[in-house]
Amino acid sequence: MKDTPIVSLLSKIIVKFSEDKESSDLSSHFPARESRLIVIGGGAAGFFCAINAARLTPGLKVILLEKTNKLLSKVKVSGGGRCNVTHALFDITEMSKRYPRGQNFVKKTFHQFFTTDTIKWFEERGVPLKEEKDGRMFPVTDSSQSIINCLMKEANGYGVEIMMNAEVKGIVNSSETKPQKAFSVLLNESRMLTADFICIATGGYPKSSMFQWLANLGHTIAEPVPSLFTFNLPAGQQELPKHPITALMGVSVENAKIKIEGSKLSEEGSVLITHWGLSGPAVLRLSAWRARELKIMNYEFRIHINWMPQFNEQRLKSEFQTFRGSFANKRISNHNFSFLPNRLWQFLLGQSGIKEEIRWADLNSKNENLLITNLVDYALEVKGKTTFKEEFVTAGGINLSEIDANTMMSKKISNLYFAGEVMDVDGITGGFNFQHAWTSGWIAGKAIAEQVA
Repeated sequence: MKDTPIVSLLSKIIVKFSEDKESSDLSSHFPARESRLIVIGGGAAGFFCAINAARLTPGLKVILLEKTNKLLSKVKVSGGGRCNVTHALFDITEMSKRYPRGQNFVKKTFHQFFTTDTIKWFEERGVPLKEEKDGRMFPVTDSSQSIINCLMKEANGYGVEIMMNAEVKGIVNSSETKPQKAFSVLLNESRMLTADFICIATGGYPKSSMFQWLANLGHTIAEPVPSLFTFNLPAGQQELPKHPITALMGVSVENAKIKIEGSKLSEEGSVLITHWGLSGPAVLRLSAWRARELKIMNYEFRIHINWMPQFNEQRLKSEFQTFRGSFANKRISNHNFSFLPNRLWQFLLGQSGIKEEIRWADLNSKNENLLITNLVDYALEVKGKTTFKEEFVTAGGINLSEIDANTMMSKKISNLYFAGEVMDVDGITGGFNFQHAWTSGWIAGKAIAEQVA
């Protein structure tokens, strides 16, 4: 690997630490062990690597570094605080189709540790999972704390050393300066650790510049862009900063179809109206599949929503004729045949110019056609996005061609491993990103254990 200025600087600092007996080398604070693994990142993937490596190799010293004062923060907030652990899909090919980036990669890794293994792993440790009708799987306690407690108990039980507020500033292959250890890890406050093995499980970064310390190791980075975000709906008028539909915030449609204009890709599922626009699984999945294209479009595009995907325009016109004959003297506003939430039904009537007192018999063709269009092809202008800070997911990361899918080890640097979202793998919403975290963490931990053995 060609030295960059920062790598050269780190190398000099490490040499100085090696020569200075009064230095801040933290290695002396840990008992001498046969081998040492440092896991960088206190999230799901990092914990799973650390736990399983320690479990499989009693003689291995495992140190987990977390740059903040919080552990497993995404686990805690996932699924509204319930933790969407995985998804009830048991066919590897079908499961891999839920990853906009990294499909072929996870198709290989899932042969080693799959959804069935995740379910078994947690159940064996007293945390059974349950399946919901949409396939998402949660602990039966409906609390993410059950998952956190399980992972912390395993880490403590196998002697994993956890260091908080330990931000990594750089990594140098230190075989020349410290022959007894392969790596030197420089932390904040001029602290340093050495290790035989490193697993990087930092999660994704929103900016390419934040990957620089990894690029300095010789790896290439797929540009990070946001994934799993919601759509903002401005009104397009200064006096109305938001689209009128946002007045229905909290209204959820269980099954709607949403499509980006100019794209063949569409998603069907639950849609939630929020105070800023649209959210829900269908929206989040669509944002994941089109993450890079929408970034290029500066998050300004047009969407079409079919609130009743069981109908197309022609079929709905026929349905209208039936209602006009059966309920001629009834008010349209009182006969919500769409089964949509009543607030949305009333809103769409208003958008179609249909007043509350209008009867089916009095509905003119212009307003009827407008209502049909609004029910099956409601168009909205999207301008901007909103992401959830704690559940932020990025498309991008370490180029997968540089990682061995069988071991998670770097193809460029021996004994350097990766796990989780730091790689260019991301799934749609529904437990798929956590499954990749468990799988990649388990494979890395197992591969490191086999190296030590």
